[in-house]
Amino acid sequence: MFGKPPLAVLFPWLALALTLLSTAFSRGRFLRRHDDYKSVLLYFASFFVLLFVFPVLLILLFSDRPAEFLKLVGLTPGHFGRGFLLTAAALPLAFLSARIGTADPKMRAFYPFAKSACAGRGRFALYESAYLVLYYLPWEFAYRGLLFFPILAATDLPTALAIQAALSTLYHLGHPETEIFAALGAGFAFGLVAYWTQSVFYSTLIHAFVGLSTDLLICRRARRDSGR
Repeated sequence: MFGKPPLAVLFPWLALALTLLSTAFSRGRFLRRHDDYKSVLLYFASFFVLLFVFPVLLILLFSDRPAEFLKLVGLTPGHFGRGFLLTAAALPLAFLSARIGTADPKMRAFYPFAKSACAGRGRFALYESAYLVLYYLPWEFAYRGLLFFPILAATDLPTALAIQAALSTLYHLGHPETEIFAALGAGFAFGLVAYWTQSVFYSTLIHAFVGLSTDLLICRRARRDSGR
């Protein structure tokens, strides 16, 4: 169904891309040369290019039916009605998750990735927009699309869920421990959202809402504590 040539190119590329994002294009590497705001935006841009732009180009180059392949890996509205209901039901839970998470001092110290994003509303809005489009979309496309759907086609649902959840959790190493455990559960949950909707867009919205809410709550607390 997916065809061997695209996957034979895509899976090695994903391995290389994730390695590059942990080394040459890591946030830490950018922070050595730029302030935290610019560093994180460059990191987000790297995420988008390596995990979204290049995979799409590879699919266009190596797939006999690229439009069909992109649809099969979730780059489609999928089951819109089901996706809308799932997203609407999940957003309050996502906000609750963010509120619980920000009670952890380690989470407040870790997020936002760029602390200077809290400096003003316009700055915060630009940062979070980049967070959604340049980070969360390629993240979900890579893990819940390019990895999950082909593995599902070759195995079964529990196996596909476990593999993509394990790999996405591993990328959280170095984050607060509470987030690492939460990432494992979220990996299964977001995988199920992708499965039920046949799309990566709904899991992207839910995942991004958790991140945006986390940043918003932390920035509001920081402003309140500073008396601004």
